[in-house]
Amino acid sequence: MTPGRQIDPIARFMQEHDDTLLQLATLNRATRTLAEHGWSEESFRRATGSVRFLEEEIGTHNAREEEALFPVLEKYVEGPTAMMRAEHRELRKELKKLLSSSKIVARGGHSRNNLRQLQQRSQVVIQLLVNHIHKENNILFPLVQKFLTKDALREVARRMV
Repeated sequence: MTPGRQIDPIARFMQEHDDTLLQLATLNRATRTLAEHGWSEESFRRATGSVRFLEEEIGTHNAREEEALFPVLEKYVEGPTAMMRAEHRELRKELKKLLSSSKIVARGGHSRNNLRQLQQRSQVVIQLLVNHIHKENNILFPLVQKFLTKDALREVARRMV
């Protein structure tokens, strides 16, 4: 990034959403394969790569939204941010369950039951995240672009660093 040049925070959030959607597609395919066909080192490697991405990136992404974007937006409107914060809490809870299920399989729990549970927990996280991303991309971010001035968006960008 050029010194003095600010990023577009909304474009960054949307790019991170796109990256997450790709990981969710990989997770969906890998866990479906495991549940339907049984243990596969390759499918589990892909699934755990996606779970690791979600574990590392979603918390950081959501924290940036809550610490940089939401406080600025709340100067204009509060309802949508309260809903997004609640969804972030639900996502954290479900991601913990998915991570726990992944660890059971990683420790040798390759039974059909464990693989199906991994797939079911993946589906919950996938559904939550796809719906959440859709709301942010199609409701929250257009609201941000409508209400926030260029100066307010620069403040969000500064808070994101």
